Amino acid sequence: MAETGADTGIPEGEQPRSLWVVMFALVIAMLLAMLDNMIVGTAMPTIVGELGGLEHLSWVVTGYTLATAASTPIWGKLGDLYGRKGVFMTSIVIFLVGSALSGMAQDMGQLIGFRAVQGLGAGGLMVGVMSIIGELVPARERGKYQGMMGGVMALAMIGGPLVGGSITDNWGWRWSFYINLPLGVVALLAVSAVLHLPKKPHRGRIDYFGAALLTVGITAIVLVTSWGGSEYAWDSVVIMTLIGLGVAALAGFLFWERRAAEPVVPLHMFRSRNFSLISVISFASGFVMFGATLFLPLYQQSVQGASATNSGLLLMPMLGAVLAVSMVAGWVTSSTGRYKVFPLIGSALSVVGLVLLSRMDTDTSRSTAGVYMAVLGAGMGCLMQITILVAQNSVETKDMGVASSTSTLTRSLGSSFGVALMGALFNSRVQEVMAERAGSLGTKVTEQSAQLDAASLAKLPEAARDAYQHAVSAGIHGAFLLGAVVAGVSLIAAAFVKEVPLREGETSAATAPSDGEAPGEAEESTVEAV
Repeated sequence: MAETGADTGIPEGEQPRSLWVVMFALVIAMLLAMLDNMIVGTAMPTIVGELGGLEHLSWVVTGYTLATAASTPIWGKLGDLYGRKGVFMTSIVIFLVGSALSGMAQDMGQLIGFRAVQGLGAGGLMVGVMSIIGELVPARERGKYQGMMGGVMALAMIGGPLVGGSITDNWGWRWSFYINLPLGVVALLAVSAVLHLPKKPHRGRIDYFGAALLTVGITAIVLVTSWGGSEYAWDSVVIMTLIGLGVAALAGFLFWERRAAEPVVPLHMFRSRNFSLISVISFASGFVMFGATLFLPLYQQSVQGASATNSGLLLMPMLGAVLAVSMVAGWVTSSTGRYKVFPLIGSALSVVGLVLLSRMDTDTSRSTAGVYMAVLGAGMGCLMQITILVAQNSVETKDMGVASSTSTLTRSLGSSFGVALMGALFNSRVQEVMAERAGSLGTKVTEQSAQLDAASLAKLPEAARDAYQHAVSAGIHGAFLLGAVVAGVSLIAAAFVKEVPLREGETSAATAPSDGEAPGEAEESTVEAV
C-alpha cells in the first residue's frame, strides 16, 4: 500500500483535499440541522397569517424538537450496526423530504406533521456528522474538525434569524423550507461520491422494544419541559401524568437494556468515568447555552429597548466568542493532545459569565452586557465540541455512533430543562415583582405570560412599563444564578475528568474492511481522492 497520511489510506498529497470535500458536505449537513429552527422561527408570523391555526403554533417547533430528540439515539445505533454512510444519507433524504413537504403545506396540521418528518431526519444529521468525523479522523486530530463544527453551530445561531427574515421578506415563507433542497442535494452528492467508510458486518438487529421505551421517555420529558408552566400548570394532571409516564418508561428502558442483546444505548459505556462525567458536562452546557439565548434577547428588548432584529445582533459578542474559542480549542487539542484544561476553563468561565449576567439591571449599558456575554461565550466555546471528543475517546470504535448520539441527546435534554427551569424561575420572579411595583395592574399584565413582546409592552402605561423592566431584571437575576449553579456542577465534574491520551493514527477505517474489500486487504481507505 502507498505511504499514507494520518493512516487514512490516502497518499499524503491527496488526503487533505479529499478529506476537506467530505468536511464541506458535513458542514452543509450541520448547517441544515442547526439553521432550520432559526430560519423558520423568523417566518412564523407570516406562516400563521397565511395558514391560520395560531393555537397550534407551538407545535411547529415542538413537533420538530420531539422528533429530533427521540430519534437521535436510534440514528446513532443504526450507524453502529449497519454503517454510517448509508444511514447518514438516509437521514439527509428524510430531512429533504420533510423540507419539501413543509414548503407545500396547505394548513397548520400538515405543517406540524411534515415538520416532525424534518425533525426525524435532523436527528440523524447531527449524530451522523460527529460519528463520521470520529470514524474518519484519529482522535488526536479530531479536535480541529469538531471545533470547526462548533463554530458552524454558533454561526447558525447568529445568521439564522437574519437569513430567515430575508428569505421570508423577499421570496416568501415557503422558501424557508425549499432553501434546504439545493444545499441538501449538494451534501448528498458529495457524500455519495467521496466518502467511503468501512463496511459494517451486521452485529444484530436493532432493539425495537428498547427504542420504543426510550422514545416514550424522551417524548414525555420534552413535553413536560415544553408545556410545564406555559400550556399547563406544573401541578396539573397532564404534567404529572407525563412525568409518571416518563419515569416509568425510562426505568423500564434501563431494566430492559441490561438484558438486550444489542442495546440502543449500551450501559457499559457509563462504566467509563470520563464518559459519565462528560455526559454531565454536556447536559450542563446545553442547560446554560440555550437558557441564555432565550432570556438575553428578552432582556435586551424589554429593558434596553432593542428591536427584535437588533437583539439578535446584540448576541454577537457571546456567539462570536463561542465561534472563535471553539475553533481555537479544537486546534490546540489537536496540536498538544491535551484537553482536560478546556472543560475546566470552560466551566469556570461559564460560572463567572452567568454571575456577571445575573447582576444586570435597568441601568446596565449594552457594552457592559456585551462583555459579560463574551465571557459566557468563551466558556461555552471551550465546552461545545470537546465534550463530543472526550465521549468518543472513552468508548470502543464500534460504539462511536451511540457515544456521539448520547452526548448530543444529553445536551438536547439539558437545553430543554434549562429553558423550562430557568423559565419557571423567571416567570415566578417577574410576576412577584410586578405585583409589588404595579399592584393589581401588574398582576393582570403578567397573568397569562411573564414574557411580553414589544407590541404588548408599548401599550402599557409608563408606570407599568417601568415596573416590568425592573421585574425582567429581577427575573434574569434568578434565572442566571440558577444557570451558574448548574455550571458549577459542570466545573466539579470537569475536575474529575482523567486526561486519557487521545488515540493517534487510529480510526475505525483501520480496523474494518471498506466497501468491497476483504479483510486483510487495503482496509484503511476512507475518502476517495479527488
